[in-house]
Amino acid sequence: MAFDRVKKYFENVGLGDRVKELENSSATVELAAKAIGCEPKQIAKTMSFFIEEQPVLIVTAGDAKIDNKKYKQTFDKKAKMIPWDQVEERIGHSPGGVCPFAVKTDVEVYLDVSLRRFDYVYPAGGSGNSAVKVTLEELIEYSESKGWIDVCKDWTAKGEVEAC
Repeated sequence: MAFDRVKKYFENVGLGDRVKELENSSATVELAAKAIGCEPKQIAKTMSFFIEEQPVLIVTAGDAKIDNKKYKQTFDKKAKMIPWDQVEERIGHSPGGVCPFAVKTDVEVYLDVSLRRFDYVYPAGGSGNSAVKVTLEELIEYSESKGWIDVCKDWTAKGEVEAC
């Protein structure tokens, strides 16, 4: 089970207590924010794409949407999401629980700049009812990110965010 892999991954780095199995679903940004008790924009949603045949995860703020023009400028390809029925096989987590941790070895992870406005974010933990509270530094390190990219729209960096 993917949740168990993510939990073990974080236990191995001394942060196992950060991986939470929630009583309610966290399969969407809105459900996750409600279950955790934070604003939807603080949910680090992880989206899965193919670039050619390479599986790629892009982690964005919960209030951000992929901007097709920016995506194409960054990757020189049109955005092509991994079909729902292939996500678990290609990434290692099923839809609703996809996160950038404990993924298959050929998966590349990128972080969108929409996340930079937060001290902590909440990606899923490998299941549709889990979350992991991480700092941006921890997100970079433990996702083994290839780096920051700017491929989203519909978010703003204005205003202060209350911590959950």
